[in-house]
Formats: sequence, C-alpha cells, structure tokens
Amino acid sequence: MNITIIGTGYVGLVSGTCFAEMGNTVTCVDIDDAKVEKLRAGTLPIYEPDLEHYFARNRKEGRLHFTTDLRAGIADSDVIFMALPTPPGADGEADLSYVLGAAGDVADLLRAEDDADYRIIVNKSTVPVGTADKVRDVMTERGLVPGTDFDVVSNPEFLREGAAVDDFMKPDRVVIGTSSDRAAEIMERLYEPFVRQGNPILVVDERSAEMIKYAANSILATRISFMNEIANLCEKVGANVDKVRLGISKDHRIGRHFLYSGIGFGGSCFPKDVQALARTGAQNDYNFQILNAVLDVNDAQRRLMVDRLDDYFDGDLAGKTIALWGLAFKPNTDDIREAPAHVIIEGLLERGANVVAFDPEAIETTREVFGDAITYADSMYDALPDADALVICTEWHEFRRPDLGKVRDLLKAPLIFDGRNVFEPQRMANMGFAYYSIGRPHVAPQQDDEAIEAALATNGQA
Repeated sequence: MNITIIGTGYVGLVSGTCFAEMGNTVTCVDIDDAKVEKLRAGTLPIYEPDLEHYFARNRKEGRLHFTTDLRAGIADSDVIFMALPTPPGADGEADLSYVLGAAGDVADLLRAEDDADYRIIVNKSTVPVGTADKVRDVMTERGLVPGTDFDVVSNPEFLREGAAVDDFMKPDRVVIGTSSDRAAEIMERLYEPFVRQGNPILVVDERSAEMIKYAANSILATRISFMNEIANLCEKVGANVDKVRLGISKDHRIGRHFLYSGIGFGGSCFPKDVQALARTGAQNDYNFQILNAVLDVNDAQRRLMVDRLDDYFDGDLAGKTIALWGLAFKPNTDDIREAPAHVIIEGLLERGANVVAFDPEAIETTREVFGDAITYADSMYDALPDADALVICTEWHEFRRPDLGKVRDLLKAPLIFDGRNVFEPQRMANMGFAYYSIGRPHVAPQQDDEAIEAALATNGQA
C-alpha cells in the first residue's frame, strides 16, 4: 500500500519506518524544513533502539520518503495517518488544533483533486473520546462525503519508548476503531503481516478505540502510583517493598508488570493521558477521583529525592554538589518530557545546589532545557569527583553494575540516593555506603575498614 504519515515525532517515525519494513511505500510529511532535510540526509532526530537500522534500510531500498509538501505527500496515498502532537492545555485537556488543522488541510487537497480516490484518514495520535467524529465533521464541512470520499479510523498506538520498534513489529494487539466495513477490511489487510503469530486485531467503534488507549495508560500509571504509595508506607512500618512486590506479583490476577516503586512516572504519554482522561470525566460531570489521586501521588513522588537530600543536609543544600545519573524519563530513550530527573534538578537549583549530570543519550535534549545551569559529564564516573552525593534517576543498564570502589573513591562521601532501587541495601552497607532507596529499610553502613575493603574487592557480590 501507499501510506502517508503526517508528523515525524516518535510515533510517526516508528510507524512509518515499520510500515516500510513490511513492503509498503511510505511518505512522511512534516512542516519542519530542517527536520525533513536531516531525515532525507539519513539523520534521525530521536534515539530509539533498532530504529536506525530499519530507517537506513528502507531509505536505501526506496520505500521511505520525507517531504514538507502535503499535496505531494498524499497524492498517491491509500491510507493517511495523522501522528501529530496533542499537548495538554493548562486544564489538562488535549489540544486538538494540530489534528483538526491537518484534517482540514487534507480535505482541501482531496477536494481539489480530479476524481479523487477514496482515502482512509487514521488518527494515530492519542486523542480524547469523540475526536474521530470531530475529524469527520471537519472533512465533511470541506465538501467531502464520508463513506465515499473518505472514512475516519481511530488506530491508537501502544508503543513503549525504548522498545517502540519491537512493539510495533510484534504488537500485543492492534485496535482499529471504525464504523466502516470498507475501512476495517483495508486496515486489517495493512496490519495482517504484523500479527502472524496470532495476536488479535480488534475492530471496535471509534469511541471505544479512543477510550482503550486512555484506559490502558491510566491503568499502568495507577499501578505505578499505587506501588509508590505502598513503598512510602513500607518505609514507615519497616517493611521491604521488594518483598511486597514479589508476594503480590505471584497472584495471577495481579501479575508482575508495573509494580516497581521509584521516583514517579514521566514521558510523553502517562502524565498527559491521565490528565486528559480525568479532564474528559470532568467535562461529562464525572469526578475521576482515582486518576486525580494518581497525578497527586506522582507529583509528590517526583519531588521526594529533593526533600530527602534537603533533610540529610539539614536544610542547607546551598553550595553542595549533587551528581545525577540519568536524565531521560526512562532507559533506552533520549526523551526528557516530564522526566523525574528534571523535577529533581529544578528543586536542587532552587535550593542553591550545583548539579553535575550524566545520561547515555539525553545530554543534548537536557541541555536544550537547562543550558549552562548545570554541568554535563562525559561519563557516569566523570560526574562524581568531589560530589557530596549521587542521585540515581534512570535505571540505565550501565548503572546497574558500576565499579563501586571507584564510585566510593570519587565521591566526597560515600552517599547515594537511589530513585530506582538499582542496588541491594545490605551490599551497599557492606561497602560502607550511606545508601537510601525507595520503600526499603535503610541499613547502617559498615564502619570497619577491612570489612569494607573486602566487600569492595568483590564489588559487593560476595
């Protein structure tokens, strides 16, 4: 098929590249001239594992194209995907101006075509319930006939940043929201190669498809906030959240996913989608109490480490140097939107602390936000010399097995605040670290130098 993708963000680039990988001809359209030129030159604007490989191959084989010309981009298309931003407004409501604007532009171009062929217009963006109806109305008002000239489909994405390519190529399920049998048949044919292992393609009405996306992300966000509340209570009563998680995850009704406590969730999806669903409730005279609590808990959790550092240093962080490992909101991405690390940086700077940070991929995206207000290290060890404490904000793999003897030598004092529970408290205590994590009992650090050296000699694994 000939596919058009409007928008070259995370969703647009991954979707376009993966559709091309399955043999479709894909044209990606964006209004950003500089971005399109970079894409044409083979430069990806985002970091996503495996994307570069597929991107390069499909450009080379002539299946993946980029343009700023919407008319040319949709000229031969069978299906037009809109993968556009829907940022939250001040009240949490999703801003649909990009989506509806693009729908109007497409409608004008299709109306101007001689004997325009039937097109499927797909909402790939995460949009509130009722958006497919609004897109259909916009296009109908421009003179197009639903069912004859076009149909609108809601096709939400379920991509995890850091694993987006794998999620697209091997989806748990594909959701197609449409009231048109014609559109459903074409969309099922498009997605059939991605579900050859037997995972389902679910055809539902448009509004149910839109709700599925919001409900899925809101459930996952709720699990995270709930476990963070459990972790905070564990600290007060002397329980260990790791053992609690293990115990409840063995219940098949609960399972093991999204039960890890930490410093809260971030990214482009969870905060925005939970806000938008809560706002949808409010617009329909329904107080979504659980979701409002999820957001409140997450906001407090992202500020937790600053409060703990402030308490540790007796309310005097001014002039202290704090090393941060991790800037992205999660591993395997350079995305820093709503990242807990950035909330921590803001809190530390407000209190007069100096921040030295390292992340394997998110240095440049962070520099765009903080500029020279913080120092950027070239490696995780380069962030440590003379730092008064280390804070772990993102659980990148390389942070899990560092040379802890080297870490101890470089820090001004062996003090770690672990926002992702990367290390085991007893082992850290054996190596002489004052180690504070989330929801686990603090273990007083070993004071005997010989015992510390023995533990460091095996990196705490003995």
